[in-house]
Amino acid sequence: MIKRLALNLGILSFLFTFSAQISLGKDFFVYVSPDPIGVNAFLQMGKTGTEAAAKKFGADVQTYESSTAAARRENVEAALNEGATLIVLLGFEFNDIVNELAPTAPDVQFLIVDQCIQNQPPNVHCAVFREYEASYLVGIAAGMMTKTNKIGVVGALDIPFLHRYTDPYADGAKAVNPNVEVETRWVGGDNPFGDPVRAKEQALAMYSAGSDIIFTATAGGDFGVFEGAQENNFKVLSVDVNRCVNAPGYIIDNTLKGVDAAILNSVDVIKNGAEASFTAVGLKEGGMGLMALKPDMLAESQCLIAEQTEVLDEVRKAAEKIMNGSLEIKDPMFAN
Repeated sequence: MIKRLALNLGILSFLFTFSAQISLGKDFFVYVSPDPIGVNAFLQMGKTGTEAAAKKFGADVQTYESSTAAARRENVEAALNEGATLIVLLGFEFNDIVNELAPTAPDVQFLIVDQCIQNQPPNVHCAVFREYEASYLVGIAAGMMTKTNKIGVVGALDIPFLHRYTDPYADGAKAVNPNVEVETRWVGGDNPFGDPVRAKEQALAMYSAGSDIIFTATAGGDFGVFEGAQENNFKVLSVDVNRCVNAPGYIIDNTLKGVDAAILNSVDVIKNGAEASFTAVGLKEGGMGLMALKPDMLAESQCLIAEQTEVLDEVRKAAEKIMNGSLEIKDPMFAN
């Protein structure tokens, strides 16, 4: 009896192990966010894109949200320990982590979105955007629509990457309005990408100094700027997704970033066997855009630019020149 019970238990153990191996044999995609996702549209798109890729390839999928620098590393290590076959990471915050951990796990694919590392190992892939093209276009809108000839831009943190928003914005405004003054401020602090209070404070300081249009590139802090605009009646430009619906009557347009589509496209490349793949997308590829460039959606967007015929024409002409190569917008990260 005891022998028969032991045999049955052995068979059950074998079947359980075999079943687990089948499950583990599936692809397992893990999305690790640099910060809590919350209302951050950029991070939300990372989750959506990873889930869409997992669905397409029949993979299991999990999202690990990080709240601290230590948590970012812990989450990547957890993904490795739990058998991830693809780890999707958003932002520069993961560069050092990938540099250190990717070579130790050559069979695991790493996809960094919105950043890249130098000397990519074969299992590290990058998907980046030419944000500066769209930033130039919203600068044109601001330069044409300002009534005070003073505009502002608030960024999350004074790092080279975020100058892809601030610098071309100023260039675009000055291209159509040489008399415009552009002020730049930064959120900074302990949570620069998720601090609506500090973002609002910076926007109000620029408004008090005369800026009547403010471009906000502060991720989760953007909602603080929207609140300031509604309370003080200045106009705003935003990033990543259509935020005009969040403050109707106050938001002119947005630089749209197709993070979810970029992830799906990059995973296609990875699954086709590419090593150390690198993709950069902008206006031409549809990776960046504005609501102004989506005529079929503009009327319902609640964006103020829909009512500005001359501004729309100028923005669209400039976009066409950028896409056909006759107007080159320099990347501020490599301008010097």
